[in-house]
Amino acid sequence: MHFIHPTLLATLLPPLASAWDPPNYDGYRIQWADNFGGGGGSLPSQNNWNIIDGNLGVNNELQTYRANPHQVQLSGGSTLQLVPWRDGSVSGGWTSGRIESKYTFTPAAGARTIAEAQIRFGPNPVETKRGIWPAFWLLGDSLRHFGGWPACGEIDVMETVNGLLTGYGTAHCDVTPGGACNEPTGRGGSVGIPNQDFQRWRVVWDRTAGGWQAESVTWFFNDQLFHQITGGQIGNPDVWASLAQRPMYFLLNVAVGGNWPGYPDGNTRDGYGSMMEVGYVALYTSGQARGSGQSQIPLNMLGS
Repeated sequence: MHFIHPTLLATLLPPLASAWDPPNYDGYRIQWADNFGGGGGSLPSQNNWNIIDGNLGVNNELQTYRANPHQVQLSGGSTLQLVPWRDGSVSGGWTSGRIESKYTFTPAAGARTIAEAQIRFGPNPVETKRGIWPAFWLLGDSLRHFGGWPACGEIDVMETVNGLLTGYGTAHCDVTPGGACNEPTGRGGSVGIPNQDFQRWRVVWDRTAGGWQAESVTWFFNDQLFHQITGGQIGNPDVWASLAQRPMYFLLNVAVGGNWPGYPDGNTRDGYGSMMEVGYVALYTSGQARGSGQSQIPLNMLGS
């Protein structure tokens, strides 16, 4: 069953699926990626993703996530669409989409590791998105097994709230309240977004330095550096390891309501106009050239 609203089809779908293959970068190899190819109205690959179903009971959010193409679907144009909907049949009155990668990775010692996604937001006006909270982020894999939050480590590559054209990048770690990451606020930075169209969001772990204090995690909007943390700033090798030296996994979701954005009001619109759409997610590691004709990320675009 195909759930794309017909009046939005031409706007939402890029013309060629191949346009959303993750780019190759000189000096880097793609370790893992998903370009969300597949038939429109189907779920993303369940070999790659856990598709969350249920209300997770976090952050005082309203939404119940559904493992259903109405909330989580491939567009048919090589994108993923996560769509929030008003739904009076569930507690909180909203459903939405969240996926978490089965793939895990550890930023490689002696190398740079890049996590990157191409993302845009639905075209509803900003004033109709109060309470809408899309995110591209990572969690420490220990959370799935034996750990708690924030000790597991969390890297928020991109979050926006209430439709505002500001992107936030944040690290969460250690203990709450307080701790090395000033919880529950975290250590964060922000950047202006020119519009709701597709943009690249990237985090780079740089572990080429001689010691953990000089290692860094750096956030980019397209190629603009807007936030960075180092091991020395965190000040504790075990806490730093949770952010830069232990296994992590990808998450993509659209939350509704909660402690940070507040709650929807009478002007908040649901549906595709309030969705998050993702062209690809990719994980790269330095150390292997891709050959001529590929894009190159200048070293000064990769932080310290």
